[in-house]
Amino acid sequence: MEVLEKIRQFAEEAHGEQKRKYSQLPYIVHPVAVMNLCREYTDEVPALAAALLHDVLEDTPVTAHQLHAYLLSVMNRPEADRTLRLVKDLTDEYTKANYPQLNRKKRRRREAERLASADPMAQTVKYADLIDNCLDIVKHDKDFGKVFVQESTLLLEHMTSGDQRLYQRACNAVAESKKVLRGYKDNQPEVNA
Repeated sequence: MEVLEKIRQFAEEAHGEQKRKYSQLPYIVHPVAVMNLCREYTDEVPALAAALLHDVLEDTPVTAHQLHAYLLSVMNRPEADRTLRLVKDLTDEYTKANYPQLNRKKRRRREAERLASADPMAQTVKYADLIDNCLDIVKHDKDFGKVFVQESTLLLEHMTSGDQRLYQRACNAVAESKKVLRGYKDNQPEVNA
């Protein structure tokens, strides 16, 4: 679909030289993967657009106003408005910059509580985001993987209103990630006292 290709290009330009942490591939591979997962469950253009844009407000200099202006140039107003609302739902509010007095665990808990009342379609996109990140992180960084899996579990406990098939896939991805982490632990050499 032409509008989604334009939005993909916008997201790619917004992310610029950013790379995926472990693979060093251009960052856009992640939003495209998230969109493709969502596409298996919905053909709603604002949802697919939000999947492509889900990290733009959080990880790039693009502002909500700039994003909305761009969306209005490629979509009708109701679709542009819905896309922006979904992207805002998917953008972390409880960041270290916004809440320096809170530790990561408290910020992530508040984020999970916020996402519990997010639009069900935003939750659906978040499921796809978790799926695409989970095994990749666990495979490449077991220490952060433990934290990420805990945070993902917390999110899934709170976000239960999205597409139930994709929700189940996200739960399965987290469960699989836990098995991988247990495998790391099981494969540690015995230490003789």
